[in-house]
Amino acid sequence: MIKQLPISISGARKSDVRTQFAALCYRIHHKKVQVLMITSRGSRRWIVPKGWPMDGMTPADSAAQEAWEEAGVRGKSDGRCLGIFSYNKETDDNGAFPCLVMVYAVQVQELASDFPEMGQRHRKWMSRKKAAKVVDEPELARILLDFDPRIPT
Repeated sequence: MIKQLPISISGARKSDVRTQFAALCYRIHHKKVQVLMITSRGSRRWIVPKGWPMDGMTPADSAAQEAWEEAGVRGKSDGRCLGIFSYNKETDDNGAFPCLVMVYAVQVQELASDFPEMGQRHRKWMSRKKAAKVVDEPELARILLDFDPRIPT
């Protein structure tokens, strides 16, 4: 397996960055794969935890950090990108701009009751099929439907 290297964003502004990293948080429950979905802060849409690159962290580690901050997930990613989806990021000051989001699987080892954004979001375990139905982005829906950590790659 190729080792991911940390990225450097020194000198960059968040408004310049158009790539985000997301965590597809999952567990095997009664022999079925479940994914943890969260609501966005503004529109309360169902989404996966995601955010901007973090200086000195790999994309997979950034995704795992977002899973902690937004969903209270403690877990680990194997570092493989599951796929990419796009969406328009709404901002208060700059309107909307397109983002590409790289998705990394994060196996949930612990779900905390106290985490940084706990009062700002709801979280819910769903089947992959249900999660695919509630997201707005067709590419993310496809990633959710195709994801099965029980199948070796």
